[in-house]
Amino acid sequence: MEKNMYERLVTSEKRLKEIDELLLTNEVTSDMNKFKSLSKERSFLEPIVDKFNEFKIANQNKEDALIMSNDKDPEIALMGKEEYKLNSELVDKIIDEIKILLIPRDPNDGKDIIFEIKGAVGGDEANIFAGDLFRMYFKYCEKMRWKVKIIDESPCGVGGYSYIQFVVSGDNAYSRLKYESGVHRVQRVPKTEANGRIHTSTATVVVMPQVEVNEIQIDTADLRVDRYRSQGAGGQNVNKTESAVRITHIPTGIVVSCQTEKSQIQNHEICMQMLASKLAQLEEEKKSKTEAEYRSKIGSGDRNEKIRTYNYPQNRVTDHRIGFTIQQLDRVMEGDLDSIIDALINYDQQQKIAGNSNGTN
Repeated sequence: MEKNMYERLVTSEKRLKEIDELLLTNEVTSDMNKFKSLSKERSFLEPIVDKFNEFKIANQNKEDALIMSNDKDPEIALMGKEEYKLNSELVDKIIDEIKILLIPRDPNDGKDIIFEIKGAVGGDEANIFAGDLFRMYFKYCEKMRWKVKIIDESPCGVGGYSYIQFVVSGDNAYSRLKYESGVHRVQRVPKTEANGRIHTSTATVVVMPQVEVNEIQIDTADLRVDRYRSQGAGGQNVNKTESAVRITHIPTGIVVSCQTEKSQIQNHEICMQMLASKLAQLEEEKKSKTEAEYRSKIGSGDRNEKIRTYNYPQNRVTDHRIGFTIQQLDRVMEGDLDSIIDALINYDQQQKIAGNSNGTN
């Protein structure tokens, strides 16, 4: 193990012990903010320290086995060599696991998600594809037992959506779905295509962590609030009161709307939360462009980047960012996304480990 990693682990071990002592003091137990902050830090450090203890045991066993391997008794020496090999492999495995644990956590990983899907290039077929993507994510969320709440939508007569916005709530939701932002491309024969020609259409996906209103400073003077009657599919009025709310942030031009709740107050609260999340995302994008900081290839969240192709004739899905291809499009569209997501997470982790090793993060 590298010296700087070992020193960092020793520091983590000392800090965990210090936190455990602090959590028992009256000063911390009487201050909920301090208690939550220390508990959060502890949850990050505990698995690292546990793995460090595993490393120390395996490494000691490795050293003991090395001594055995040099014993004058051939049987003991042979046993020592076998134990040395096993523990050497275990030590290497534990070190790789520690490297992943030491990657700084994304502060947004514990947050809920705001999802936006829009039909882009391809007319009706793009909107139908946007609907297919929504159903794909919805089925994945069902599989993961995450809650999905539609906030705003614009259904199309031919099927699908020109636009749909929804919130995903659940453990590790953002950490697994944050790589989905970008342009998704579909290649298939549309139902309306009489000659059987393959068409290419696209839909855009934006994934944002949900931000509370009090986390972002918003000047009410910068807002234009419109109230209107909620609309159902095909323009049908859902109710006769002006419960739907649309808020425009004048300085940025960001527009948010919500019509899913019967109460205008509730719709307004949801809109404000959406606006706060979008403003936070905008600030993060500005920061990423101006700071010379490490950002992995797949973590950019560029909504203009073509990230994935869904090829129906060949039952193939390809993620272009990492060169990952799977011949299981039918299963993917039924919400079986784990193989793609796991590949993205693994790639991102390896990029960050390499960045840490090179001193770039």
